[in-house]
Amino acid sequence: MRQKRRWILPVVAVAALVLLVLALRPSPTAVNSAVVVADRFVESVDEEGRTRLRDIYTISAPIAGYLQRVQPEPGDEVELGQVMFRMEPLPAPALDARSLEQARENLAAARARRQSAKANLETAEADAEFAAGEYERYRELHERGLVSTAEMERARSTRDRQRSAARAAEHAVEVAGFEVESARAVVDIASGQRPAEDHPELEVRSPVDGVVLSRHRCCEGAIAAGEPVLDVGSLADLEVQVDLLSMAAVRVRPGMRVSMTGWGGEDPLEGTVRRVEPAGFTRVSALGVDEQRVPVIIDFDQPELAWSRLGVGYRVEAEFILWEGEDVVQVPTSALFRRDGQWHVFVIDNGRAHLRRIEPGRRSGLTVQVVDGLEPGEEVITHPGNQIGDGARVSSTRR
Repeated sequence: MRQKRRWILPVVAVAALVLLVLALRPSPTAVNSAVVVADRFVESVDEEGRTRLRDIYTISAPIAGYLQRVQPEPGDEVELGQVMFRMEPLPAPALDARSLEQARENLAAARARRQSAKANLETAEADAEFAAGEYERYRELHERGLVSTAEMERARSTRDRQRSAARAAEHAVEVAGFEVESARAVVDIASGQRPAEDHPELEVRSPVDGVVLSRHRCCEGAIAAGEPVLDVGSLADLEVQVDLLSMAAVRVRPGMRVSMTGWGGEDPLEGTVRRVEPAGFTRVSALGVDEQRVPVIIDFDQPELAWSRLGVGYRVEAEFILWEGEDVVQVPTSALFRRDGQWHVFVIDNGRAHLRRIEPGRRSGLTVQVVDGLEPGEEVITHPGNQIGDGARVSSTRR
């Protein structure tokens, strides 16, 4: 009996010591983890863009005039040569009472000058007729030798001068008549109304087949030369402009595939980069930072499908496919951290975190390619904190 008691005490002591050690041992650290997978990997650049037309035709007023009401509305289809709007001459400005009275006095004075010109014409015609008769008498006397040749020549010169004076008087009457008509026109249109009997119109036609994009003027009224009235274009020339950061634009090349989403439809629209423009510009971001942007132009692979549902100035989200591959080993970017100038991750094995150096490859958003150091199926810690060390006990939750 005493022998059994000797063994019970040491066993109880050892058991108590083990329980004390287990109680004092720190609990595993809770972490989030992800599984290393080998799947399709796409390296891309994402940016918002907007649709536009390659060529937009602005139809303007060719001359100053009076614009009639513009009938075409945005969205209306137009044909090449179709009349888009009409113009008329500007109406004369209305005269005030003083100017109107002056115009009437000018008309009366013009009529008086015409009467004076007619009287001068009658006098000149009479003098010309008398000079012609005198010349005939001197010519007959000269033939009979009764007058000298010099006297006959003077009579002929007088006849010619009187004829010229009569023609000048005729022209003076015509000029006076024109002055009367001009003065009468000022009085007749002094109300500011357009003349009803003389109403010439200028028709301005569409330069292309397409649709009306916008209407700058709709109502009739005076318009200056060069003032825009309508914008027209063909939706078959629809394209997308994306302003990329310059550091991303240098990686984009013409012919690169682009997938466009976020435009309102369920299926993405496919396109191809046509041009990366050589000149960039500065744009201030929402945070107030100056950004260097470069316009990139994208053509739709199926333009009919695009312009049947999109218009000009629509928003899209463009994904430029820089590189893609199948069965690529990849992990979340949040699992990587640098230590001693090298990239590392914590791999979970049997409830413990093991530090491992890796070689990352391409990056795409929240995912990074792993060239060496990891195998598919392994579990890595995401967002590892400072409390995690090599060999530390962890309790993981996969996400």
